[in-house]
Amino acid sequence: MPKPTILCIDAQQNVLDLLYASLSTSGYTVHTTHLGLDVINTTADLVILDIHLPDIDGLELIRTLRSISTVPILVLTESTDEIDAVLAFEYGADDFVTKPFSMRELTSRVRAILRRCGNGNPDDKIKVGPILIDSENYEAFRNGEKMILTLKEYELLKALASSPGRVLSRDFLLDRIWGHEYFGETRTVDVHIRHIRQKLGDDAAMIETVRGVGYKLTATA
Repeated sequence: MPKPTILCIDAQQNVLDLLYASLSTSGYTVHTTHLGLDVINTTADLVILDIHLPDIDGLELIRTLRSISTVPILVLTESTDEIDAVLAFEYGADDFVTKPFSMRELTSRVRAILRRCGNGNPDDKIKVGPILIDSENYEAFRNGEKMILTLKEYELLKALASSPGRVLSRDFLLDRIWGHEYFGETRTVDVHIRHIRQKLGDDAAMIETVRGVGYKLTATA
């Protein structure tokens, strides 16, 4: 089953970077742009767009898009944009999230929208070499044997397995697993990675350290 495709539109590059990294890690195919007009004729399964865009009014864009497409729309608004959020619904948006937002909340809303629209979620099982992640049951297996992991260890391993061969920075992993409001040291990631490696035994080398950046998971040690 192909991965659902999400088009993200926002004027802020840091927001686009966060959406791309987090949603890609969650198993979606993600495209990003600053320009609202790029959404016209999109074939994406979901559009995430900010109300404030450089080339077109976000509300007008929703109305235009809804007149030509049934693609679901998730709107990003500021906390002061309550009236705009109401208008977005009236113009045809499916849901909205207020900035600053939690990626965990946004991802949950994305899954709910896609499920309602019949596009479902990415595959519940992720396999990288001898590692199998069962997302539905929050379990991980190595060579068919269940691994005894804490929740944070499981979420870290899943994040790495969702993007095999791709380097995930410590800051990204902190934000992804511990959330925006976590103010502890990035060393927390290193400690959890060490515990995961211990539990991987002979396959510990599958998790590679990229000095000064973060970690990546490869299919072969």
